[in-house]
Amino acid sequence: MKQLLTIGKYFKNKFGEKVYKIPISISGFTCPNIDGTVAKGGCTFCENESFSPNLTDKSKFKLNLSSTQNPYLAKQLLQLEMQFIATSQRLSKKFGAKKFIVYFQSFTNTYAPIDTLKALYEKALSFENVVGLSIGTRTDCITDETIDFLVSLSKRELPLYLINEKTKTSTYEIWVEYGIQSIFDETLLKINRGHDFANVKEWITKTKNSGLLVCGHLIFGLPDETEEMMLQTVTESINLNIDSIKFHPLYVTKNTLLTSEYLKGNFKPISEELYIKILVKSIKLLPSKISISRLTAGIENDSLLDPLWCKNKHHQMKNIKSALLQENLFY
Repeated sequence: MKQLLTIGKYFKNKFGEKVYKIPISISGFTCPNIDGTVAKGGCTFCENESFSPNLTDKSKFKLNLSSTQNPYLAKQLLQLEMQFIATSQRLSKKFGAKKFIVYFQSFTNTYAPIDTLKALYEKALSFENVVGLSIGTRTDCITDETIDFLVSLSKRELPLYLINEKTKTSTYEIWVEYGIQSIFDETLLKINRGHDFANVKEWITKTKNSGLLVCGHLIFGLPDETEEMMLQTVTESINLNIDSIKFHPLYVTKNTLLTSEYLKGNFKPISEELYIKILVKSIKLLPSKISISRLTAGIENDSLLDPLWCKNKHHQMKNIKSALLQENLFY
């Protein structure tokens, strides 16, 4: 039986105990194919507010790479602090959590002027028991200046109380999470992604060459993609030397561009059987050094239109683990 390397096991091996990710949503952040810079309406599957469970302030103020000022920075820093405190205290009380990664999850978290990013990232690292950052973004929304700053953070020494004597890990853990989704430009065009795979390849390569850690997000079941295409996306993502991977099925929620195509009968979501089949094949392709950060995704509310198997995460995981066990793989 082969034990798969989960992101949880990776962190435990490195920091000597379980590390918990704290998702953060900051008002004022958006992305270039929502604000019209490269496209309008966002990716076809994106129900924008569904990605922001912690975001209560729906401010119309939006940042971008060309913003020259940010009058809401103080408010954003307060949001960051309040969300971190609330979630870390809950995790500490429920699980005895002692170490955290601050996960800038919602929207595109490098799509802002560098001064704003520096203030937010510095604030996040200042919190008690934080050992690093994970920053969700797009490859067309990061700059050399931002990468250089993140590299400088990755070289900073951890406080002595966070250094594990066995592993000797002494610097902050800095991850950049990129949405790869697909390597096929025709697919990226269909989902209104706003960039091509050449852009993905360029910036993941730059990020890896800088020494930062990279997690790649892939979606199975994108419009008109075959099993072979999905597996090719996995292979090419591995070739980019990513450090971790997240797998997602494409599901249809209300109030997205994909909804209209689904209702017209122009899009049929991937079946659970096919998703699990491709997922197992993908995992068998992964080198042992690439950790698995996510096996599936879903949404447990009435906004989900299809496929309904994405509504029950527990049921999904049970079926996935069973399929993996049949291949002598333990998750």
